[in-house]
Amino acid sequence: MQIEDKEAALMAFLQEKGKIAIAFSGGTDSAYLLYAAAKSGAEVKAYTVKSAFQPAFETADAKRLADGLSVASEVIPVDILQDESIAENPANRCYHCKKRIFRAILEHAVRDGFAFLCDGTNASDDAKDRPGMAALRELEVLSPLQSVGLTKSEVRELSKRAGLFTWDKPAYACLATRIPTGTVITREDLARTEHAEDYLSGLGFRDFRVRLAGEAAKLQIPAAGFELLVRKRREILSELKQYYKEVLVDLEERG
Repeated sequence: MQIEDKEAALMAFLQEKGKIAIAFSGGTDSAYLLYAAAKSGAEVKAYTVKSAFQPAFETADAKRLADGLSVASEVIPVDILQDESIAENPANRCYHCKKRIFRAILEHAVRDGFAFLCDGTNASDDAKDRPGMAALRELEVLSPLQSVGLTKSEVRELSKRAGLFTWDKPAYACLATRIPTGTVITREDLARTEHAEDYLSGLGFRDFRVRLAGEAAKLQIPAAGFELLVRKRREILSELKQYYKEVLVDLEERG
């Protein structure tokens, strides 16, 4: 199926539902879904969860896009670390986290009279690699992009055509993914991770991660960023060693 046919199928899907709540992270996929819903003429509202797992820039991007599309939006605060099944960071943490977050969104959406909640899962997302998707199925969350067969690259292309600033935004997993499974997640570790990644982003790095390795920061940076890393090495060490005992570099190529 051509990309235009998939786009048309998406619009028809959204028009049919008529009144749609969208779980809105501010990332590429949910941003395009929100744009399409608004364009389709459906009544739509965006719900963004703010927890210790989401960095401030994600919430800011979500508000910027919703405001730009003149779509009603709401930020829902969730104290995610109150749930021990999440804070203890088991292998199925993502399942428990998704369930907590989407239940919170559903409560607000139902209160506002929405019968359908949609998320930005696309046709490239593999359920085997994303245990949180089981929680979405259990809560009967709809994934329109996936339903019509739109892949990640196609979502980016359609987003670019639509003039959305999120079209080339790097994929972003929540801050909790930087903490090794089995290591208890603390607000302090999340805060220093967010600070370190904000700092490196400000230096020009893209598509990278700062992972916790004991008391060290392990930088995972694409090969294209190695030259910048060497050039900024002293500055990076000076900044990050305020928060970590060591700063390590993962030499595996990440793109």
